[in-house]
Amino acid sequence: MKLVYFAIVVWTLCGLLGFGFSLPDSWVEIEQEEPTEVRNESPVTYKYDRIDEVKEECKSVLSSASELSPEDSSVYSIKRQISFKNGDWIQVNGKAPIMPFDVRYKENAYQSDRYFSTVPTEGSDPLNLVSFWVKDVNLAHRSKNSVSVSGLMTIGITANGNFGDYGYDQNSHFGIGPGQSELTIHFQGIYTESKRNGGERVVCMLGNTMLPDREINNPSSHPWEWVNASKPYENQQPPLLEDDRILLVLRFPKKFTLTSRAIRGEMRSLNPKSSDKYFDHVRVTSQLGSSANYEFTSEKIVSKACDPYPYKNGTAVIPVYKGNRFCKIIKGVTRQQAFTVLPNWQCDGEDNFCSKLGPFASANKGINATNGGFKGVNLYLQVIKCDQKTVNRYDSSARVSAVFRASPPSENRYTAAMRSGLGNMTVAAEGIWNSASGQLCMVGCPGIVDAEGNACDSRICLYIPISFSIEQRSIMYGTFSSLSTKPPSYFPLSFEMRILQPSELWNYFQFSRPSYNYTKSGLAGALLERNEEFSFRTVIKKSLLPFPKLEDSEAFEVSLSVLSEDLSLLTAAVPHSKTTNARPSRTEIQMDILSVGPLFRQYWSISSNSTAEEAPYRTKAQYSDNQLLLNVSAQLFITGKEYNNVSALFLEGLYDQRVGKMYLLGCRDVRASWQVLHDSMDLDNGLDCLIEVIVSYPPTTSRWLVDPTASISIASQRNDDDPLRFSPVKLRTFPISYRRQREDILSQRGIEGILRILTLSLAIACITSQLFYINQKTDSVPFMSLVMLGVEAIGYLIPLVTDAEALFKKESSDRSFESSSYDLENSRWFHVLDYMVKLLVMAALLLTLRLCQKVWKSRVRLQTRAPREPHRVPSDKKVLVSTLVIHIIGYILVLILHSMGIGQKPILRRSYAFSQGSSHVLSEWEIELEEYVGLVQDFFLLPQIISNIIWQIDSKPLRKLYYIGITVVRLLPHLYDYVRAPTRNPYFREEYEFVDPSMNFYSKFGDITIPLTAIVLAALVYVQQRWTYEKLSRSLTLGRCRLLPSASRMYERLPSNSKAFEAELASGANGSASNEEEHDLE
Repeated sequence: MKLVYFAIVVWTLCGLLGFGFSLPDSWVEIEQEEPTEVRNESPVTYKYDRIDEVKEECKSVLSSASELSPEDSSVYSIKRQISFKNGDWIQVNGKAPIMPFDVRYKENAYQSDRYFSTVPTEGSDPLNLVSFWVKDVNLAHRSKNSVSVSGLMTIGITANGNFGDYGYDQNSHFGIGPGQSELTIHFQGIYTESKRNGGERVVCMLGNTMLPDREINNPSSHPWEWVNASKPYENQQPPLLEDDRILLVLRFPKKFTLTSRAIRGEMRSLNPKSSDKYFDHVRVTSQLGSSANYEFTSEKIVSKACDPYPYKNGTAVIPVYKGNRFCKIIKGVTRQQAFTVLPNWQCDGEDNFCSKLGPFASANKGINATNGGFKGVNLYLQVIKCDQKTVNRYDSSARVSAVFRASPPSENRYTAAMRSGLGNMTVAAEGIWNSASGQLCMVGCPGIVDAEGNACDSRICLYIPISFSIEQRSIMYGTFSSLSTKPPSYFPLSFEMRILQPSELWNYFQFSRPSYNYTKSGLAGALLERNEEFSFRTVIKKSLLPFPKLEDSEAFEVSLSVLSEDLSLLTAAVPHSKTTNARPSRTEIQMDILSVGPLFRQYWSISSNSTAEEAPYRTKAQYSDNQLLLNVSAQLFITGKEYNNVSALFLEGLYDQRVGKMYLLGCRDVRASWQVLHDSMDLDNGLDCLIEVIVSYPPTTSRWLVDPTASISIASQRNDDDPLRFSPVKLRTFPISYRRQREDILSQRGIEGILRILTLSLAIACITSQLFYINQKTDSVPFMSLVMLGVEAIGYLIPLVTDAEALFKKESSDRSFESSSYDLENSRWFHVLDYMVKLLVMAALLLTLRLCQKVWKSRVRLQTRAPREPHRVPSDKKVLVSTLVIHIIGYILVLILHSMGIGQKPILRRSYAFSQGSSHVLSEWEIELEEYVGLVQDFFLLPQIISNIIWQIDSKPLRKLYYIGITVVRLLPHLYDYVRAPTRNPYFREEYEFVDPSMNFYSKFGDITIPLTAIVLAALVYVQQRWTYEKLSRSLTLGRCRLLPSASRMYERLPSNSKAFEAELASGANGSASNEEEHDLE
């Protein structure tokens, strides 16, 4: 039996250490997110059983096809080059549409009971998108002038930006949902080449698919009655008709030039017009992509705009980039990022002239609604071809080709960046850049360009500034202007790419040494004087409380860089109000420090180019007031509709190191109609710069005394009747931490690991002492409560199974902390600590189970003594029921208290994902139950107190060291939580911040009340074991009122002498000696 017991212990230890450590990988707490579909493309066999039919329908294509020579490599690039994604399509007359479209969209089921709702009509119209891929090239069916190919087309209508552009092989199908329709068609046909239109590559194919059934007797405006059903239909298969009479002809230009880049095609039905399967002709447009080789052969057309070069467009003289990385910068900056279109605030003319979006068409409703302010209008630079050549060591030039695409405010940004169709919202451009001037001059051609470039009537000038100020925050700036001057067809249109992250400057311009020009220092000084109050509080702050400032470092730039990091903010905030009791609405803020003093870039980019060794920077003992003021520049972003007027601010001013305040002047990009902006003559380059901002930071120490939050105050200096004035904004951030405090947080994990080891070691010592104690006091062993020991065992078992932290509560947000400090958590030191904690928890669990075994065996032996009186043996049934009733009532009270304050706290949802792929979202009551389990463990002595009353004991079953020591172990985490500094952990998930402290067991209130209650329980156990039950009952008697029942004689026959009890147990009245020996082995 000893060997069996030892094997079980070893197996359990290895299993929990091995499999227990790996369990969190398959069961981890995650945030709610949309599921990601993973699809594997299975092998597909392509058939060419309709080639004869294809040749019959493609006679016109074959008649103009040229011979394909065996050496022609273009045949081997068909799959790579004969394809496009997210092109445009239209139907000619629309009497027989190819597919229906539902103008409803599905809402979040958690937010509304409505399943469908009408899409707003103010925005852009739904997009007609199409993608095509050649999936197979069959050289076995190659003829003199054609090659057999198979293709796949996805054509659809979308109002939400979702479109299937993945190109997976799948069965032909039609899918429809609210705001989205999509049709997949498989084709087989031929590939040919022609000399028409300067050389073309043509595919002519026949397709088959499942078309949606259309009732031809209905009016053309409502040909699909089943779409307009009031109930959802997405889980029902729409009525479909199989159609294999679809002809597709696509024409790709052989050469990729300014005037030859458009892909054009037509898809038409070969069915008669009377057929349900007939649809009107579909015209397709797209363009060659980045995989095609561009030929710069349009010098004559480019000279219309850029001869002589550079073009003098009156742009303000600012330093611009003239280095040899122009192509890399323009491609990197514009990759899926949009230019912001600036309003025509300088225009002075008719409304239809000043509100026009440059060379782009003015028929878009969303753009016209901006009235020349162009709010939300984006400009994308696509298919960039840049060829830069170095003339000598200092001079270089580049030839550039690209397509400018305008996007209305309501269009999905990702879809707009990925679209490839050419039309009235695109301008193809080609031009030259020279390092001598730093100007990129291009000619612009709207829509599809003819071979002569007759429509190329726009000039585009683009620059990359490397000097910045509060009014100049563009990392790329450009203009469109009309080549026709009598009269010009549109007012010059300006666009820019603004700084989104400071890292953009350091990534793209680390070798160009960009600079910042402070222009608002005088106004910021006046703002400081108006708001600098002289009071006792200010004197205390200046003399006693340290704020972020320049500190000793290895170099002056390093000290500036550290200060810049401390002053940056990325956190949540709420309105700063002292009167309201309602929970304020939350917003997100981000304040990036662009420059501090002379530092306008990360220090590493300087040191990497610096060869001279800098002297260490040391702060002085005393500074003058002016020396403690630093020039700073920043940008502030605030989310939320209520903050639209101040959603993006460019800031510049002074930082006072004495009181931790920044006094800033702000500029914002105002968007109103061009008339309003034109009449506002106090704009600075189109910016509203009459804004004052004050940012107050918390001190770097004394976090027990001062709330570690920053406050932001924003006010407009305009008059009340000014249309550009906005209401003052005051925000208070969530708790923030500085760099040194974050370093303390990172080391906190190691400190808590050491504390866990110490407390677990103390717990093991206490349990071991109890084991030695019961060996000496065998008469008291049956009176130890198994419920109490079970609560302790569960407390040790849970960390081994769920990977929760033992003793010290592991907050839910720690998972985010671990993922953010990946390198730290994977260090060998933390692995050693984790394994030591696991081993100690396992040891404590096994020792507790040994105590349970001892108590159980002692009660079994009592039941076997003669005469048998099982009713006199202590039983935990009543103890278990009483404990459960007390804790259930307590848990219900907690739920009631939480429900009363539910409006004052956020509803937390936790989700657990299992390795099988399923997930479970914890509800509010489950979260509270999880916290209440910890409370049950803290009150582990409650079952022993109840059992002492029920059994009316006159002995001492628990050793003082045991119950006092375990109580201390359970209370140490609360003491630690109470005394440690309330530093915000920057790695915590923010939904767990600012929870009402009164509603959490591990809050400051809980850290006081729980230990006091646990101490009271330990004191009760002490009194119960020191006094006999009869004496305790008399002491609690008040007149005729007895708080405890009278003493019972139920357990009187149990022997009180230890030696007699041992002799009686050893005799085994009803058992043989062999059975007793077997019991001992167990």
